[in-house]
Amino acid sequence: MNRTLDVATSAMATLVRLAAGAKVGSPGTQPAKPLELYEFEACPYCRKVREALSWFDLDAMIYPCPRGGRFRAEVKARGGKLQFPFLVDPNTGTEMYESADIIQYLADTYRDGRVPLSLGPLTIVSGSLAAAVRAGKGRKVRPSRPPAQPLELWSYEASVYSRLAREALNDLEIPYLLHNVAVKSAKRAAFTARSGKMMVPYLADPNTGKEMPESADIVAYLESTYGA
Repeated sequence: MNRTLDVATSAMATLVRLAAGAKVGSPGTQPAKPLELYEFEACPYCRKVREALSWFDLDAMIYPCPRGGRFRAEVKARGGKLQFPFLVDPNTGTEMYESADIIQYLADTYRDGRVPLSLGPLTIVSGSLAAAVRAGKGRKVRPSRPPAQPLELWSYEASVYSRLAREALNDLEIPYLLHNVAVKSAKRAAFTARSGKMMVPYLADPNTGKEMPESADIVAYLESTYGA
């Protein structure tokens, strides 16, 4: 997919979801230990949870689970079935499936109990349509070399360009700490101080010391560094 079409279809995916995950609606503090989320980019139920993480201004360690991926076996071993998303909270020992249950758990445990507005089944329908617009990106694993340490990505769910970076991380099965910095995020000032400006996506790789903005540069870097 050429760059222009890539950006256009990513923008369409954001529009289909009415820009859910664009701003913080329930701010607060981060858990002491990062939440852990096993998911894959094209899954509409996973999308619901990622949108909620942006809404709650919560960070999470992401373990990408595209079809054929190595982290899928860990989900089955821990939870007993291959179902996504799968949340692990090392702060409370909680492990759970089901997007609606995960979102309510996050609201009750780390915020004021209020969850983002949901349109019920239409949320999943529109999430599936958003994935279809992206023509299978973020769904299937591609050969890669796993990094020694997880990477870090500053992003938020509705960001058109951040989606392109997340899809590359997903398809190459690269675990990463997701820092959500949606509109009204309390973390934007610290992020801007680090990056020099409020622009996402922004990638940091502790394995090489590289840090960079620009989705095209990030995707090219991931491919050249970790692609098989």
